[in-house]
Amino acid sequence: MNNTSYSDTRLLIGGQWRDGAGRRSGQVINPADGEVIGHFACAEQRDLDDAVAAAGDGFANWRATPATRRGEVLAAAAGLLEERTEDIARVITLEQGKPLNEARLELARAVDTLRWYGEQAGELGRRDYPERPGRVRQHTAPEPVGVVAAFTAWNFPAILPARKLAPALAAGCSVILKAAEETPATAARMAEAFADAGLPDGVLNLVYGDPAMISEGLLARPAVRKLSFTGSIPVGMLLARQAAANLTRCTLELGGHAPVIVFADADVASAARDTAAFKFRNAGQVCVAPSRFFIERPVYDEFVEAFVEIACGLKVGDGLDEATQMGPMANARRMEAMERLTTDAGANGAETLYGGGPIGERGYFWQPTVLANVPDSALVMTEEPFGPVAPMCPFEDANEVIERANSLPYGLASYLFTGSEDTAKRVVNSLESGTVGVNTLLPAQPDTPLGGVKHSGYGYEGGREGMDGFLHLKLVTQAPW
Repeated sequence: MNNTSYSDTRLLIGGQWRDGAGRRSGQVINPADGEVIGHFACAEQRDLDDAVAAAGDGFANWRATPATRRGEVLAAAAGLLEERTEDIARVITLEQGKPLNEARLELARAVDTLRWYGEQAGELGRRDYPERPGRVRQHTAPEPVGVVAAFTAWNFPAILPARKLAPALAAGCSVILKAAEETPATAARMAEAFADAGLPDGVLNLVYGDPAMISEGLLARPAVRKLSFTGSIPVGMLLARQAAANLTRCTLELGGHAPVIVFADADVASAARDTAAFKFRNAGQVCVAPSRFFIERPVYDEFVEAFVEIACGLKVGDGLDEATQMGPMANARRMEAMERLTTDAGANGAETLYGGGPIGERGYFWQPTVLANVPDSALVMTEEPFGPVAPMCPFEDANEVIERANSLPYGLASYLFTGSEDTAKRVVNSLESGTVGVNTLLPAQPDTPLGGVKHSGYGYEGGREGMDGFLHLKLVTQAPW
């Protein structure tokens, strides 16, 4: 395979690309064939010291930069990413596995995110309140919170950093980004675009290495005033505890286990088509992917049959092949998880209608898998599968399915399909979920907030709400001179 567009990744600290203090490195694996395609530099404590110092200096510079200028840098970075889409999309596919077309779409979303926040940067302004007795006046003055530690996952190596960098930089913060070690080069290409767009040295720093050491090391430093994390629930809980020691602000976008409820009056063919397309996107490795399918009994067989037909027709293969519709899973751990969940479902009485096993002997390919009549006690119904396994379950009435949908400690996304506006209103009001799609699976856009409830996290990414998390509103109360 031609890997000429992939290169090793170094640390970015204070505007300088460098190796870690210990000269250690980690391997980057191409999930399509299991081969090593590159390496990333590993940070040591001394590198973290330097990164925090550089981010502090960068913050002092960047917060004093006019908001309109900050917006111009974001817009310029967006333009450079757009120009470099084909090169970066190939990098995403090589290190993460998703098909090239999905990688291109991801870059487009990242570009839109940078542009939208670039436009919003100039909108930051004070808010004035009615005059108080004694001619006392009050207003709020928005200020950036300071140095941000941002941690992102491997499933969307461009979108996730963009969702953190764009609002933080628009607000005037500096950032130490620890992107995923599985997908280091994508974040490095984004950092290069920011530098080329005129972002001052130290405002964006990039580190990799031992995730536990880096998170503990950064969050122990009082200079780090904000944590933004996307990843698993257990890790998010650990980071929240670490952040609590310094009362560091947190935005946590954690896992989910999104229910899909299909009522008998829905457009069944459309529901099957749309949910299958979203389910197998990125090989199911999407935190808001539909992952528990509840279908009303009268249309259960019709829906499942249509869903299986779509799964059977998917072309699975190397993401660099333009004909590929579903690529490999990101790593061997996800393959092991699919094996465990599928085997457990069968042991609990579920029927495998399609798939259920690995493909080939090279890479991390798992068949699009559809399981029928899966009991709620099966692990795949209680653990987020984060893979191309779709469990199907019939239900009898709305009260029953709402209770089942809300039974888990997760609440990131939910979906329902119905032809009744009354049913939609009732179910939307009853679902314990940060976002709900009604007859659509359109994901959150740059100008809309995404946030979870229960164990799926707190705070928001996207929209003005996403930038508010990087701002402190200083209340100024002034008496007459």
